[in-house]
Amino acid sequence: MLLKALSADWLKLRRTWIGWLVLLGPIGVIGLQSVNYGLRYHYLMKKYEADLWGNLILNVQYLAAPAMLLGITLLASLISGIEHREQSWKQVLALPISRLTVFTSKFTMIQFLLFVACTLLSGGTLLLGGVLGFGMDIPWGMLLLKCYFPWLAAMPIIALQSWLSITNRNQAVPITIGILVSIVSMYAAQMPDWMPLKWPLLVNESHIPIYSVITGLSTGLVIYSLSLVHFARKDVD
Repeated sequence: MLLKALSADWLKLRRTWIGWLVLLGPIGVIGLQSVNYGLRYHYLMKKYEADLWGNLILNVQYLAAPAMLLGITLLASLISGIEHREQSWKQVLALPISRLTVFTSKFTMIQFLLFVACTLLSGGTLLLGGVLGFGMDIPWGMLLLKCYFPWLAAMPIIALQSWLSITNRNQAVPITIGILVSIVSMYAAQMPDWMPLKWPLLVNESHIPIYSVITGLSTGLVIYSLSLVHFARKDVD
């Protein structure tokens, strides 16, 4: 039943610009880093000469984190906004599928599109490093960790934005919250470890990135579960 719901959601999304959104996010991040390295090439090459690839990946990650949070907001709003815009929630919920399946389908679609964006980001990072002449000594483990772990650590934000977008007919509410969150996240490195906005940066006092991922996944599961309970009881217009 979930596969049928996902298929239906995907058909609806094919009529939107969501594909461009998923594509433009990674392109924007890599493009800004291209400008950064292009304008300060000799300075950065000298500064990072001990670990060119590692510092490139770190620079990409710190720029990608706030971009990802904004992307989560737009994806959640676009996916759920279709039903609100067409006023079709009553028809969707009248179908012989549970509300849990409806909610999970939209949540899963966001996850899939974020996975695609993370994959494009990793490919773009490799391409940029190759163009800059960093050689073939690529730290694959670090690349995959920095490109995919932030997505997992951001699970509370994904669950929260999914819930806000699905349960609010006025999409200005979740979008405004998401924009504020993405702006504040640019200063998240100085926040205490318990702040969810810091987790996608994979920075903590223990210097163990997996801690941020575990905390994010656990908190995200709690918010997702509470959202399901609320959605199951709420009348959606």
